[in-house]
Amino acid sequence: MTPAVHGFFDEATNTITYVVVEPEGRACAVIDSVLDFDYASGHTDTRSADAVIAFITKEGLELKWILETHVHADHLSAAPYIQERLGGKIGIGDRITVVQETFGKVFNEGTRFQRDGSQFDQLFHDGDSLHIGQMRCDVMHTPGHTPACLTYVIGDAAFVGDTLFMPDFGTARCDFPGGSAEVMFDSVQKILALPESTRIFVGHDYKAPGRETYAWESTVGAQKALNVHVGAGKSKDDFVAMRQTRDATLAMPRLIVPSLQINMRAGHMPEPENDGKSYIKVPINGL
Repeated sequence: MTPAVHGFFDEATNTITYVVVEPEGRACAVIDSVLDFDYASGHTDTRSADAVIAFITKEGLELKWILETHVHADHLSAAPYIQERLGGKIGIGDRITVVQETFGKVFNEGTRFQRDGSQFDQLFHDGDSLHIGQMRCDVMHTPGHTPACLTYVIGDAAFVGDTLFMPDFGTARCDFPGGSAEVMFDSVQKILALPESTRIFVGHDYKAPGRETYAWESTVGAQKALNVHVGAGKSKDDFVAMRQTRDATLAMPRLIVPSLQINMRAGHMPEPENDGKSYIKVPINGL
């Protein structure tokens, strides 16, 4: 099965949102949506999500699922906004509970913040499957970047979130709480065990040096041969050493503070306080 895949690139966060459509039918899924956010003013904007909604509406598609590959630290999810307008169920990996417990402590969330994943409509375990119309999606647990990272395999397409980037850029960082370079390497091997012709759709692109255009599709074969971090038979020890050295030089993502607090709530804002407004906490020296 070869699903139709439509990518929507958000240059502000270098995120790609995907609309995945069954080849013969109207059912579709949205993977890794974006809610625009101006940190300085605290204002949200829906232009990125509206572009996805407009496409689905124009094409006469039926949205069945709004899927998250993980709790993103670099952009806010627009899942509730899209669901309100088009329906569909919001899904994420079952290890979301680990992330909620970790960052519930980081942000000193009170008892009203549930740490059981109940903000999402569906929690997926490794090996689970779901259907997008007649199209089957298989769920692979691929942690390392975060404990809850998933890869969605839909026909000949795999949506890997932040586990892999384009071959000339490599892999994602592993230094967030719960991350692990050792675990990341093992997760990558699971992805690279898929058929070589499998299309790989990445969650972000940052234009590697020397490349003039953004890109977000490769193949398992290209990743195995060319990925600068894990390709050409690189060893686990070399990968771990590289990843740990590189991660030590990286600054925190610009939107990590609002992203984590909102995305661990399935894209919902924190509960309003007594003035009716929602607030984002900044833990001083906490990240």
